[in-house]
Amino acid sequence: MKRRAFIKSATAAGVATAAVAATTFPTPAISGGHKQWKLAMSWPLNSPGLGTSGQRVARNITQLSGGKIEVKVYGGGELVPAFGVFDAVAAGDAEMYQSAEYYWQGKHKAFNFFTTVPYGLTGTEHAAWMKYGGGQELWDELSAQFGLKGFLGNSTGTQMGGWYRKPVNVMDDFKGLKFRMPGIGGEVLRALGVTVVNLPVAEIYPALASGAIDAAEWVGPWHDLAFGFHKITKHYYYPGFHEPGTTGSYGMNKKVWDGLTKDEQLLVSTVIDAEAHNQFAEFNARNLGSLNVLLTKHGVQLHKYPQDMLIKIGEVTGDVVSKVGHTDAFTTRVYDSFISYRKQAITWAKIGEQGFMNARSLPFKYS
Repeated sequence: MKRRAFIKSATAAGVATAAVAATTFPTPAISGGHKQWKLAMSWPLNSPGLGTSGQRVARNITQLSGGKIEVKVYGGGELVPAFGVFDAVAAGDAEMYQSAEYYWQGKHKAFNFFTTVPYGLTGTEHAAWMKYGGGQELWDELSAQFGLKGFLGNSTGTQMGGWYRKPVNVMDDFKGLKFRMPGIGGEVLRALGVTVVNLPVAEIYPALASGAIDAAEWVGPWHDLAFGFHKITKHYYYPGFHEPGTTGSYGMNKKVWDGLTKDEQLLVSTVIDAEAHNQFAEFNARNLGSLNVLLTKHGVQLHKYPQDMLIKIGEVTGDVVSKVGHTDAFTTRVYDSFISYRKQAITWAKIGEQGFMNARSLPFKYS
């Protein structure tokens, strides 16, 4: 899809969101072992990476099941509002959603920890905690309370810090800004005096263009280029302290999941795992060329947050994350698990990946 047509259709989907909120959907058709599922996404159909990833999952489940499980995909605003996918799947109006769990912090603060935490874990570290550090078991316990089963989706890797209409050089520059940012990252900005709003992706561009918001973060160079934020502002910041390893999610109605055979459950979980691995690689690959295009063809100015600002933000973040983590007894269990794993991850990263990165950056001739 051409980028102009994609952005136009994405914006239209966001405008149409409210109109479809009250729609009622028929129960899933299951006849002779044939299952027809709806997969509702929080982003527009065909949007690069996130949207196309969900479509691949639907296609692969359909094909590998020999058509016995037929999955139809709906972009944000087509079946339900972009942020309505959780409720739709919990109610059985759709079988699956593709989204990010920090959008559901209004339902339970613990959901934040299963997407990303400011100054928390990288994408690989987050996957390790989820798969082998107890994260998935805690997520299963939480999701079951809402009639859902959650699956770890693709990681975007470390995100960018966002787009600003004006440069931010000192902490006082944050005060009074209207900034689009979800999750605990948004809570950190609130603590810094920022007016935080959470918008679906299709609504970010028009809000930034109209001046309804002064700054916004989405993902990184690949996605940000596709949505055209560089047409509005040229000030692009890094690092994305707020989302060091954002991981998306797939949610399934738990009754639907429990009703599958063991082979069908294996098929679905394997397809999602494979796509998560594929998408993580694609994000890292596509960001390289996209950043170059933004800088060389569109005149984007790349800014690094000053170190003193990053330290201050880190101090505020620690307080905010702790406060969120002690909202209730269950969230405290998730918080304690996350923080314990973070300490271990930092110890290994200094020796392993960070140690290598420092060595690779030394001034020696390689090619």
